[in-house]
Amino acid sequence: MQALKHSLILLIGLTLFFIASPVSAGHGAKGGPPKAVIPGGDTINISGIILDSHKEAIDEAEVLFLVNGKEIDRVITAHNGKYVSRFQLKKGQIQSATIHVEVHKTSFKSQSLEFKGSELAQKYDQFYISEDITMPRFLGPAFWISTIVFILAYVLIAFELLHRTVAAMLGASLMLVISYTIGTVLPEYHIFSFERAISSIDMNVIFLLMGMMIIVGVLKHTGVFQWCAYVSYKLAKGKVFLLVVYLMIFTAVSSAFLDNVTTMLLLTGVAIEISISLSLNPLVLLIPLVLASNIGGTATLIGDPPNIMIGSYAGLTFMDFVVAIALICGVAMVALVIFSKLVWGKAYAAAKVENVSEYIKDLKEKYPITDPILLTYGLAILGFVVFLFLSHGYWHMEVSVAALMGASVLFTVAILTGKVNLIELIEKDIEWPTLMFFIFLFMLVGAVESSGLLALVADWILTLSAGNFVVACSLIIWVAAIMSAFVDNIPFTATMLPIVAYLSTVIPGSENTLWWALALGACFGGNGTIIGASANVVTMGIAESRGYRISFGGFMKTAFPFMIISVLIAHAWLLIFRPQ
Repeated sequence: MQALKHSLILLIGLTLFFIASPVSAGHGAKGGPPKAVIPGGDTINISGIILDSHKEAIDEAEVLFLVNGKEIDRVITAHNGKYVSRFQLKKGQIQSATIHVEVHKTSFKSQSLEFKGSELAQKYDQFYISEDITMPRFLGPAFWISTIVFILAYVLIAFELLHRTVAAMLGASLMLVISYTIGTVLPEYHIFSFERAISSIDMNVIFLLMGMMIIVGVLKHTGVFQWCAYVSYKLAKGKVFLLVVYLMIFTAVSSAFLDNVTTMLLLTGVAIEISISLSLNPLVLLIPLVLASNIGGTATLIGDPPNIMIGSYAGLTFMDFVVAIALICGVAMVALVIFSKLVWGKAYAAAKVENVSEYIKDLKEKYPITDPILLTYGLAILGFVVFLFLSHGYWHMEVSVAALMGASVLFTVAILTGKVNLIELIEKDIEWPTLMFFIFLFMLVGAVESSGLLALVADWILTLSAGNFVVACSLIIWVAAIMSAFVDNIPFTATMLPIVAYLSTVIPGSENTLWWALALGACFGGNGTIIGASANVVTMGIAESRGYRISFGGFMKTAFPFMIISVLIAHAWLLIFRPQ
């Protein structure tokens, strides 16, 4: 009770702090009131949006305003690229004034525009003009340093020279240090700001993971996962490969309606218990399941974050996704079943139990439900969380809000009833290394996004496609797949959205097919490496905490070939049937 009291006091204090805190200036352009008040003077209002060549907003760009060669004001663009300047001149001076606007940001070519004061719109003593400015990319020192550090961090992860969390942390912190030391003296070396690094962290993902880890951690104390292991084996009647197929299908279907991370958080414990009961290495069960979760998540609008982004940008509905790509995902699942039989068939055969009925009886006695009351509360709360997941679009609510709400309620119930130790759950059931890895990985990707690496890839696709549907479709799906295997697919998808939208309008007959190429490539590509998808990282992190560790290369050796197979299937399907 004392721990609960302290937790509640801390929560209330943080809530009051955020309520009392002023709204951050980052939500709007960092302009302000007139720099000097001139009685009877004219007020000049200049505004607009700073965009890159993809028509995406540029934040943290410095905008200078000069009148007749003298600096009057300077502002920093907000997260939406907007700038606003408001200053005063003496009465009548505006008519003969020349106004000069300069825009500067690292990794972009500086731009300027000039106009006469007489060109401004006038209403009484207020003068207005709105000008959007496009800044082309510039591959300077910041680009090359961030790209090299990014690649080195991935080398450290891939060859396991450092733990993946430490490698990601080292890369992110190194880029920040370079930005604030060398970048302060030489601005062209400034990669990104601390504010930009923090904003690149997808807290929706972090809080979703944390919330579901707490829910799973509480449910673990009821014995439900061990009981599920018993029921699954009973349904398969001792046939291990059939058991794996059942679990893969269940995982894929669940991931289509939940997100794949949530699905794997719930099923990883079950899979490990099943494997232990069969004296089977859990990794030969977990890898097929996580591959199935990424395939299933591709089938619907809400199954994977890139699909949500694509649906919102292109105006595609839940049923558009189901009609266009659910069948492709079904074919990919068949391929996964065959692939699993070929790769892990011997391991499954070795785990076969001779006396099935006796073994099922032993499992029933060994794995009962230990706390039915807590399980009832847990399943009711989990059901409500799932309902919020399915309907979050209607409420305009992030899925992490549902996960945190369910976790906090279940946490409170478990502590008040004395079923769970607060400190033990926080220390052991929340996978802190996994959460930290995601935080620093988001920072790494945010750095190369700011310096222009992802934009360079998008421009390359646009140039090579040259208006040809087959070339455009091929480039989009394969570049998306390869990039998503090594880079988080959320920022890459965001960079590709305007490119695919443009190609869809200029290439005859493409319509929505290119959107499906982006969705399939980004989602299927996540199967390529252990860090290619959030579900991969979470699943293997839980397995490692239980003593079953797989290396970057070990995962890639089996998963990457299947990623190639699934993308080939999707590619052929798109070219032959061109789903719209």
